[in-house]
Amino acid sequence: MTSPIDPHTKCFSHINGTSEELLDRLAVSELCKGWPVYRDASEWQNYRDLFADEATVWTTWSGPLPIDDFIAVSKAGKEKGVFIMHRECRTLVELSKSNNRAIGKMKATITHRFKFDPATGTHGATPDSETAEFDVDCDCRFIFFCEKNPATQQWKAKYVKLFYEKDKVVPTDGFTAPKFAKEELDKIPAGYKYLGAAQARLGYQIDLDLPTASGELWDRMYGEMEKWLDGKQVDLFWDKN
Repeated sequence: MTSPIDPHTKCFSHINGTSEELLDRLAVSELCKGWPVYRDASEWQNYRDLFADEATVWTTWSGPLPIDDFIAVSKAGKEKGVFIMHRECRTLVELSKSNNRAIGKMKATITHRFKFDPATGTHGATPDSETAEFDVDCDCRFIFFCEKNPATQQWKAKYVKLFYEKDKVVPTDGFTAPKFAKEELDKIPAGYKYLGAAQARLGYQIDLDLPTASGELWDRMYGEMEKWLDGKQVDLFWDKN
């Protein structure tokens, strides 16, 4: 769970304000909501239009990737049957008008559908077994580091990195799901341990240095968010070491 201590050291424009501030926050909120709508439906042109020319995104299964590379591996995954969807739960924005920067905070649930042999725990099924079809639902917060181009007045996302807060296994029939060994789960941070363990069984190299609901990386992420809003250079390419 999250700490009772406020992770922010200051307040930025996040409610009320001038009409211009409201419109900027609305534009950034609209941008953030494009991730679940466009990526899930493979609307790649619309999805790419959310991002700056040079942008980086992080996920559990991809680690940090330039946006065009992320789109390429997403397409390749879909061709192989990878089925990931997102439910946007609500989005709020913090704005630094003087610096033409904003942070979009989109609460969402990642839902990844898997089909494993319940006996062996491997992808697919053997002729003598049934397939355990299940979702892993991961509650998270997408953090969009957005910047406004003064010439075009357009907002674009420069970085997208997530807080992974909690996850669970959801059998589609209400009963059948594979067992995950303790040693599998212990390798993955608590906020995305089931999601990461299941994705690792598909052969993905899981990024183990993503922020969760508390701890050192949680604090560091909030520090980078404030630096962004203050107009400073940020460093999101980090690990716990």
